[in-house]
Amino acid sequence: MTGMQIPRLGPVTEDDVERYRTDEPVPVPVLGGGRFHVFLDGYDDDPDRDETHAVIGAFLDLDASVLRAAAPAVYDYYLDTVADLRAAGLEVPVRIGGPDEVFDHVRFGEITVVRDGAEGDGPVYVSIECECAWEPEHGLQIVFRAGRSVTKVGPYDGDLTTDGDTPSGTPYARRTGNVGAL
Repeated sequence: MTGMQIPRLGPVTEDDVERYRTDEPVPVPVLGGGRFHVFLDGYDDDPDRDETHAVIGAFLDLDASVLRAAAPAVYDYYLDTVADLRAAGLEVPVRIGGPDEVFDHVRFGEITVVRDGAEGDGPVYVSIECECAWEPEHGLQIVFRAGRSVTKVGPYDGDLTTDGDTPSGTPYARRTGNVGAL
């Protein structure tokens, strides 16, 4: 296991799956100031580490307003899940009254910084794997392009983009219509 220093993250150590993890949790203001370990995938082969460092800095400089702005998209994901559960005759595990309540039912987890693209030459993203009360199997994924803005939310699938599945600039697109009173 080798280690190194990453700007804004401090010491990191390579783990057993060839990625780096911060030795100590770092404060993440966009997630309410909680402290989290940050993982770096593909860092050894990164063709532009300065860009990756800039993305890390941009992400760590965000405040909670960026996440609040994404709450309507996360709430839409919740509403689609509710519709799916009802269609299957299953119980809805939690009632959420609106976007302002949705993050009360989310537990932020693994934060990964990764460069997209088959050759590792694409944009750099920060992806957060979360647990959520309404979808325990697939959870929630929140992706920040260049560490600056939320560009994807939805069930955790490991993808960094919506691949054109949503209108431009929209991190999530509703699959269903109005589900009625929750």
